[in-house]
Amino acid sequence: MPGQIISQPNPPPDPSHLPDSIREYAVQLNTSNSLTKSELRAIQKFRRAANYIAAAMIFLEDNILLERQLTFDDIKPRLLGHWGTCPGLVLVYAHLNRIIKKTDLDSLLVVGPGESNILTLLLAATYVVQHAYTHTIMIVMRIYSCHGAPAVLASLWLEDSLSPFWEPYTRDRTGLTRLITKFSAPGGFPSHINAETPGSIHEGGELGYALSVAFGAVMDNPHLVVTCVVGDGEAESGPTATAWHGYKYIDPAESGAVLPIVHVNGFKISERTIYGCMDDKELIALFSGYGYLVRIVSDLEHIDLDLAASMEWALAEISRIQDAARSGHSIVKPRWPVLILRTPKGWTCPRMMHGEFIEGSFRSHQVPLPQAKTSHEELQALQGWLQSYGPHELFATKGGRGVVEGSPTEELLSIIPDKKDKKLGCRKEAYATFHPIRVPEWTHLGVQKGLQASCMKVVGTLLRDTIKENPTTFRIFSPDELVSNKLDAVFDVTGRNLQWDVASRAQGGRVIEILSEHTCQGMLQGYTLTGRTALFPSYEAFLGIVHTMMVQYSKFTKMAHETNWRHDIGSVNFLETSTWARQEHNGFSHQNPSFIGSVLNLKPALARVYLPPDANCFLSTVAHCLRAKNYVNLMVGSKQPTPVWLSPEEANKHCVAGASIWKFASVDDGVDPDVVLVGIGVEVTFEVIAAAALLRKMAPALRVRVINVTDLMILGPHGSHPHALSADDFDTLFTKDKNIIINYHGYPIEVKGLIFGRPAVDRITIEGYREEGTTTSPFDMMLCNHTSRYHVAAAAIRAGALFNTKVSTGAHADAAYIMHMAAKDKEYIFAHGMDPEGTFDTPEFD
Repeated sequence: MPGQIISQPNPPPDPSHLPDSIREYAVQLNTSNSLTKSELRAIQKFRRAANYIAAAMIFLEDNILLERQLTFDDIKPRLLGHWGTCPGLVLVYAHLNRIIKKTDLDSLLVVGPGESNILTLLLAATYVVQHAYTHTIMIVMRIYSCHGAPAVLASLWLEDSLSPFWEPYTRDRTGLTRLITKFSAPGGFPSHINAETPGSIHEGGELGYALSVAFGAVMDNPHLVVTCVVGDGEAESGPTATAWHGYKYIDPAESGAVLPIVHVNGFKISERTIYGCMDDKELIALFSGYGYLVRIVSDLEHIDLDLAASMEWALAEISRIQDAARSGHSIVKPRWPVLILRTPKGWTCPRMMHGEFIEGSFRSHQVPLPQAKTSHEELQALQGWLQSYGPHELFATKGGRGVVEGSPTEELLSIIPDKKDKKLGCRKEAYATFHPIRVPEWTHLGVQKGLQASCMKVVGTLLRDTIKENPTTFRIFSPDELVSNKLDAVFDVTGRNLQWDVASRAQGGRVIEILSEHTCQGMLQGYTLTGRTALFPSYEAFLGIVHTMMVQYSKFTKMAHETNWRHDIGSVNFLETSTWARQEHNGFSHQNPSFIGSVLNLKPALARVYLPPDANCFLSTVAHCLRAKNYVNLMVGSKQPTPVWLSPEEANKHCVAGASIWKFASVDDGVDPDVVLVGIGVEVTFEVIAAAALLRKMAPALRVRVINVTDLMILGPHGSHPHALSADDFDTLFTKDKNIIINYHGYPIEVKGLIFGRPAVDRITIEGYREEGTTTSPFDMMLCNHTSRYHVAAAAIRAGALFNTKVSTGAHADAAYIMHMAAKDKEYIFAHGMDPEGTFDTPEFD
């Protein structure tokens, strides 16, 4: 599809019908004296240098400082990168450096990319501002033109924050040559920011989550201010629309603050943005309605003065709100500052080419001169573009006494902090941030073996004690489902944290409930990636909403593992309940276990999926996951009362093993079986146990071994996952040649994929969720999906008959009668609207 036709660059929005009085809600500032002349010169030179390097990284394979006329041989064979966002990133980076240098701030740069149908970039930087009082400020930028890595990497190189981590990227001609020529090429930095980039803590991945990540980062960080730059492309996303409400969950007495910057440069990949078509009055009205205090930054001729004054005003406003809260005089519904920054798309690149607008249009989104390798006209335009920055005024083209060849000039460096640990890319917080929480001992919370208990109600008591032990480093992010999911024991010691609700305002609540899975996940990532620990409980059917966010987090973790200077980071912990097996009351829409498969698709070293069979096993599993590092942990279980099969001690041993033979349900402790029955998941394991009890009566000659698997990853072939059983251990547990009947909570294809590569898999039969459901009874859900005790027992008889002649003589009749029992139960359910009495009583074995 062709790009949008425009009649002028940087087209203005049509005027709205709102009254001019709306402008009174915007903040007006005197910007004329916000910078000294020397500061202004240094900022402008930094911007020129960084913009030059960023553009050169996209185009140049040689002649990096334009010491001769460009030729086609100087141009890379593949032109990759996104220019459109780079000038805006450099603009903000330069101003951060100025503040750090002026106030001797402690600084941290955190960078991560973002990509969706509209490509995005996430940059984050933290620093300590000695303002009205000491702040730590994390700048999180998300610009809709993604892969703006050239701007970030150029700025990191200028401040010499690359070479301490990557030795070849020295601040001289050799390092600059490598940075420019190897960008987006094998062996160099990729076109987006990832865990290999010094200072980055987040793999942004896709559009929409910068703001929620920013709010999560400031929670329980009272001296942290996060400036989150939301591009006008990203502003169109649903997750961002909800995340604007994130400050309503920020208690200024206990947490830091977020300073959003809405970067309006008007274009996405090939079309204008919604915000770009809104005039100032419409934007002021929108953000005032959200509850923000709005400042428009748009004086392009004096943009440095405008932005410097606006950022200082915003920090002062944040200080005013926090000072009031921390002195016991909280402002109810404070209006936090937001900046609306208007700059042209692809600022400073060629204005026109081939009769089409470039600067100020979507054509500058990626590579403004895509034919520079073959077109003399575009090559000449590139020469003029790069030369316009005056590289010979910014870099030493020749070495000499006290001058390093290729290094930036002294005036340019004057806004960069002198001390290494003050530089944006060199803070340890970016690569050594994890602080483990104290997980309480859990066995005294266990339930007596033989009783029935809700896994979630029991887990709630462990979470309650965890909050008591970690009052400022542990939070729960939940989409308004904590009570429904029966985790409400936490409210014995804490509360919710909605600051706009008088019932929870300024109470120190550790629970964030907002009916947006995207916002919960974003806040959880921001909280976790800044060194703390959190839990995300959710209805099973709707956890898939954050599938791709979870994948992006795992990509960051993977690259962090492969980067030798990075330390551990916290795991993301998902607690999946209200499962399909007991969503018979809400119906088909609430029956969806697909998130399991999403986690299984991750890099095996990072993925952990647990399906604990009872309350005591769940306690052991949650305690383990809260202590774990570097993983994506998924725990799946029931909130309804189910039998407690194992004592706390037995449960712990079982969870350590990942699977074990349940002798109490097996014939002769499972020795020499005819068939192996396997349960994976709470309700389907109950059906396996019920089937084993039924078989004692219906087929007493059948020798049954019952196994429960709590760690799904043990099933894969040895070497496919760190937890995968060896071939000998697999055969010892499941036998080498007997038929195996697996009753699985999720989609059967997931287990089929796991066991692929194991020998003799044709002996394994797998049942699980078949995408069958409605509003019905709990046991009918088992019948509909062929996971009922009757289906398991009939399959066991048919499979065991192949190895036991005593069983084979009556196998057909016995299996047929068992399925007749299933049909009669279904008739009863349809006739009475309920399951037969005693259906979920704990099975007994003589």
